[in-house]
Amino acid sequence: MSKQVEKKGSVGKTLKDALGLYGYMGKYRSIFLPSLIALFITAALSLAFPFFLADLIGGSMGAERDTIDKEMLAGKINKVVLSLVGVLFLQAFIAYFRVVGFIKAGEAALNDIRKDVFSKMVKLPMSYFMESRSGELSARVANDLGILRETLLTTVPQFARMMVILLGGLVFIFISSVKLSLIMLCSIPIVVLAVAILGRKIKSFSKNAQDALADSNVVIEETVQSISDVKSFGNEAYEEERYNSSLDRFMDETLKGAKARGLFISFIIFVLFGTIATVVWFGAQMLIEGSIAERDFVQFILFSIFVAASLGSFPEIMSQLQKTAGATERIRELTGEIGEKLESIGELPSEVSVELEGVSFAYPSRPENQVLSEMSFRVPAGQQYALVGSSGGGKSTIFSLLLGFYESQQGQVKYNNQAIDKLGLAAVRDLIAVVPQEVLLFGGSILENIAYGKPGASKQEVMEAAKKANAHDFIEAFPEGYQTLVGPRGVKLSGGQRQRVAIARAILADPAILLLDEATSALDSESEQLVQEALAELMQNRTSLIIAHRLSTVKDVDKILVVQDGCIAEQGSHDELIAHGGIYKFLAETQFNS
Repeated sequence: MSKQVEKKGSVGKTLKDALGLYGYMGKYRSIFLPSLIALFITAALSLAFPFFLADLIGGSMGAERDTIDKEMLAGKINKVVLSLVGVLFLQAFIAYFRVVGFIKAGEAALNDIRKDVFSKMVKLPMSYFMESRSGELSARVANDLGILRETLLTTVPQFARMMVILLGGLVFIFISSVKLSLIMLCSIPIVVLAVAILGRKIKSFSKNAQDALADSNVVIEETVQSISDVKSFGNEAYEEERYNSSLDRFMDETLKGAKARGLFISFIIFVLFGTIATVVWFGAQMLIEGSIAERDFVQFILFSIFVAASLGSFPEIMSQLQKTAGATERIRELTGEIGEKLESIGELPSEVSVELEGVSFAYPSRPENQVLSEMSFRVPAGQQYALVGSSGGGKSTIFSLLLGFYESQQGQVKYNNQAIDKLGLAAVRDLIAVVPQEVLLFGGSILENIAYGKPGASKQEVMEAAKKANAHDFIEAFPEGYQTLVGPRGVKLSGGQRQRVAIARAILADPAILLLDEATSALDSESEQLVQEALAELMQNRTSLIIAHRLSTVKDVDKILVVQDGCIAEQGSHDELIAHGGIYKFLAETQFNS
């Protein structure tokens, strides 16, 4: 008994989930509701066809040919046909506004859903993106919203139309003959049972197919992004195999779903039209016995065909609703994730100190691997500190914590002695500009990429920032200048050019805090010297943290922190650390003497 209740609840939940996002239509109810009313009217008017046709055919059935008043019959036929044409014209006229209204309201609601999904996605914490492949996430959202679009604009109106014709047809069927109607309705419980059993399987197959399709899109995105690595390693065949494998899984799940849908549709067709054949046989017997009038019998058959046609589309509609339920479930999973709290709570001055106080941290995906262990240091406002040490020591993790990408399991990150959670992420990130080691630009123009540091900046401001970053000359050398498109991830620019665009972006942002992750690593010696001069000017009176593997770039900072195994192993100026004779001196001698 409990299983039956569970199954019934599952079907109900499927329909609820499939239609759940229809709440977005509320904003456009002034368009949607009239369109919905028009839909019901046009569906009801479609019932006029079998009604008038029954009048046309049934009126002369059974009458002797020599007793028919041909003029009266011709007049009746003309009247019926004219009435039918009038109804069809009215139906077509209303249908135009219904279709336009549905598309207008539906597309507008879908745009709102897209905006909300994207808004939610970009506010998710870094831990979510670290555990999700970007290609899979974007492909899944696109595919799921595509299914939702088809349902909102096509399937649901079709479902509403089917229900109106079904219920209206049943009314006329009962008026024609209660006995025959009861015989025909015996098939409905069988149809409902088939929906309950096969519907869940169709939903499962559909969801698995969408997942496999998303995986194939991931392969495309990753291959395109890393095409130079693919070709340099000669792995074209390997990537082709990965893509083919994903598509094979997609086809396998799609075929399983197709078999389930085919079985469903075949079963429904057999039950429905088998029932109609049985009912017609019974009706013929009743007609012979004189227990049903000729017109009522014709009307019953015509409306039965309309009802059967409506029920015939039921499997396809339910199949699409099952697919939509799966897509909606994934969209709800995304929108149900807890996002970052981006509001500004506190305020900070233009000069800000940075502090880590007893911070211990391990990434959520690897809780057993502690990256930072009770780390403490303080960067006074306006000073420049460098983080040096071997790879994997925790330097980049410190930057992630300062930006609020993650929360430490122990200790606090502070700005001007205020904990980051007391200030709010928006307030903190407004103060910071980052120049990463690996610069990935957006696919627009150079102007747009530099202006990303200060949305709404004038071209003159962008050019001034580019000059300070030693980027202006190479930009102007391009035929299209600042309007030059950089290509996906900036692939049309060299590594050094991308680095200088990123530095120009940071200069334009005019931040209180600078985070430089090997900011000059991709520059040649001449460009490095010019950019170092620009950075030195930019860092004046700004709190700066610099990750550096090339120690020559940080010899003149206020203090150097040597990070090893998640701890501050040494700290001091360049001269102090050389005199100390520890890890830093070893690293310096290794680089300077090589």
